[in-house]
Amino acid sequence: MRINYNVSAMLANNKLANNDNLLSKSLERLSSGLKVNSAKDNPAGLAMAKRMNAQLEGLSVANQSAGDGVSIIETADGAMSEISEMLQRMNELAVKAANGPNSDNDRAVIQDEVKQLTEEITRIAESTEFNGQKLLNGEFSLKGYVQGNLDVKVSSYSTEVTAAVYTIDELIIEENPMPTDESDRYRVKNFKAGEGPFPEGATATMKDNLLCVEGANGFKMTLDLSRAIANNEDFPDTVKELKITEVNGADKPLVIDATGIGPMVVQVGANEGQTLEMDIPKISLSEMGLNNYYVKDGEDGQGVWTLNVSTEQAATEAIGRIDGAIQFVSSIRGRLGAYQNRLETTINSLDITSENVTAAYSRIMDVDMAEEMTNYTTYQVMTQAATSMLAQANERPSQVLQLLQ
Repeated sequence: MRINYNVSAMLANNKLANNDNLLSKSLERLSSGLKVNSAKDNPAGLAMAKRMNAQLEGLSVANQSAGDGVSIIETADGAMSEISEMLQRMNELAVKAANGPNSDNDRAVIQDEVKQLTEEITRIAESTEFNGQKLLNGEFSLKGYVQGNLDVKVSSYSTEVTAAVYTIDELIIEENPMPTDESDRYRVKNFKAGEGPFPEGATATMKDNLLCVEGANGFKMTLDLSRAIANNEDFPDTVKELKITEVNGADKPLVIDATGIGPMVVQVGANEGQTLEMDIPKISLSEMGLNNYYVKDGEDGQGVWTLNVSTEQAATEAIGRIDGAIQFVSSIRGRLGAYQNRLETTINSLDITSENVTAAYSRIMDVDMAEEMTNYTTYQVMTQAATSMLAQANERPSQVLQLLQ
């Protein structure tokens, strides 16, 4: 027997330290419920789990964004549903006004109701909003404005119109001497596009108070001249032509800033580029062709554009206009419905992806409590046994004294 080095005690102490470390690790896993509590537990697994956790957070936010998108669509569709109901009522009134037995007084009453309905359509289009953002006034469609000329507004333009600044050097309109209907009252006498992005050979035509500039490859830009026409009371009665590119007797080209092209963008994924663009077109009387009649209010000379049903012929034409407006609104509602279906499908897909990523994250990070409890019991017994053996090993050197007596 050796007394200088108690090797047995050293071995027992090492085993006790190892068992105590294993017991502490097992207790940590049981307390936290996690299999990986620090990088040393599983370096590669921890790195993968952190990436998965970031993806899960992104999926959660994307799910909320898609839900907001659905709410936006429902808000816009609800407003357009009311507009559709009013258009149906206007159609009934137009049919009634087109009936021959009605007197001028009867049509005047009908005209007043139509005016109220068109004003309400305008109010709904301009006031419908979500989280403080207007939805139906063209804010989330193709954007543009005319610099320095409040009498001309950009009504709409096609997706083929590139973001740029467009110039019209000269634009003169005149009364059409041989109109086919009320919408053909004016025509373009002279149109000259300035240097810039207008397609070569672009042409301009008038419909109602809208100037439509068209070119190759689907290029189409529409300008609303309603205010310019209304502010020139002598046109077309005494003044037979109206020069739009003239302000206070001086030539002034129309400068159209169309650099703000862009629909509403909804982030529908956790990664860059996973977006949905929702183009919500502008809803207005001019877009629907319901502004062919200027009615003055009061003595101040101010008035509003509305739909003309004041005569039998005008009412007959109004029926076709209203039918076109109903189709216009229905097509937009159909587009919004497609957006909503896609968003709802996206939400379902995000939920499934989130479930799968969560399951993968759990397999890496979460501890099996039953298995770990078994390990904990084993380590506890081994620690107790090692403690007992260390105590006995420490007693062995003292037994040498019995040999020396």
